[in-house]
Amino acid sequence: MNARTRRALQCSAVLVAAGLVLTACGSSDDSSSSGASKSPSFSGRGPITFAAAKDSSGVVQKVIDGWNKRHPKEKVTFVQLPSDVNQQRQQMIQNAETKSDAYTVLSLDVVWTSEFAAHQWIDQLPAAQFPLDKMLKPVVETTKYRDNLYAVPQSSDGGLLYYRSDLLKKAGVSAAPTTWADMQAACAKVEKLPEAKGMDCYAGQFQKYEGLTVNFSEAVNSAGGVVTDANGKPDVDTPAAKKGLDFLVDSFKDGTIPKEAITYQEEEGRQAFQSGKLVFLRNWPYVYSLAEQSKVAGKFAVAPLPGLTGAGSSTLGGHNVAVSSFAKNKATALDFIKYFTSHDSATTFLKEGSAAPPYADLYDDPALAKQYPYLPALKKAILNAVPRPRVVQYGDVSSAIQQEAYAALNGDKSSTQALKDLQEALRKLSAQ
Repeated sequence: MNARTRRALQCSAVLVAAGLVLTACGSSDDSSSSGASKSPSFSGRGPITFAAAKDSSGVVQKVIDGWNKRHPKEKVTFVQLPSDVNQQRQQMIQNAETKSDAYTVLSLDVVWTSEFAAHQWIDQLPAAQFPLDKMLKPVVETTKYRDNLYAVPQSSDGGLLYYRSDLLKKAGVSAAPTTWADMQAACAKVEKLPEAKGMDCYAGQFQKYEGLTVNFSEAVNSAGGVVTDANGKPDVDTPAAKKGLDFLVDSFKDGTIPKEAITYQEEEGRQAFQSGKLVFLRNWPYVYSLAEQSKVAGKFAVAPLPGLTGAGSSTLGGHNVAVSSFAKNKATALDFIKYFTSHDSATTFLKEGSAAPPYADLYDDPALAKQYPYLPALKKAILNAVPRPRVVQYGDVSSAIQQEAYAALNGDKSSTQALKDLQEALRKLSAQ
């Protein structure tokens, strides 16, 4: 890996709950250090590619097939990248560093949009050509850099609590828990049921990767803490942050969270829940449609995440669609983005992939809410989610959070020491 690539992988736009200010992170030997590029001329028509994470739902290819049927001379090829978000980002950055035209349209995690814009890896888009006023405002904000549009929301995301409603009902628990203590009390009742023999209480994403950054930040925020204060300074060495981390640490110790969950990413957690191993699971909306096709179909429900004293705080997630600055056939790419992010496409992603739509009216449609009962909880999760502010060094900041949180969960450090060390690590990064 060359020096430019290493530098690029260290720079970032955003990070869960880390409010460090973004600066343009271009290499010193090129013009990208000046930040955003001017609005380009979208010209050229013909075949293009769409680079995105591997799609477990199959809906992405179905939507692409709809485009290809109508545009046989401008077909889109779906380039499926690894499921791991870090690997996706690395491949996209390496593609941009070589100025390759292999990827035309990029599906970016919302935490990457500003970073890619600052490096001039994606083109500024004509905002007037997209129905942004019909979308949820927190979602639209993730697509901008220096008040200019560089991507369009394809989906949003908010963390949700999946739970075995059938078992809670049999155990006499009348409602989904709103606090961690309520959740643990519900598990104690459920675990006494014969049909719950061998089940564990709760799991999230705790492997040492970006999902741990999300789960750690949600725990801290749900306990009343913050990873940074209002001025963007690290603020994790606090009693509130300790209560959040202690919930995770103590849950591993007392068995609320099974030991194997230290290896869980999204898919491992989903599979554990669907196979009947978990009473509660923290995961994203995409799980809903897949769980409805599993052995727990009709036996589960969804609620907002619980917290220390009340409803917890989710992290704002989702994906934005952008045009690579190095792509060919950009006129086709722009039209494809309009199609791919349209109201009709968002409805398809919702109905067939349980993807959180960016369009506000879809959450308020009574027929859809009846068909997809998780929509009210999802809208609440998104509107109340902690935004992902801009940071200078995404990779380093996220790695620091993962390192210290993982050490605490494994018992290699106390929560107190891990947070002290994290505070110091983030302080040094914010000073760079």
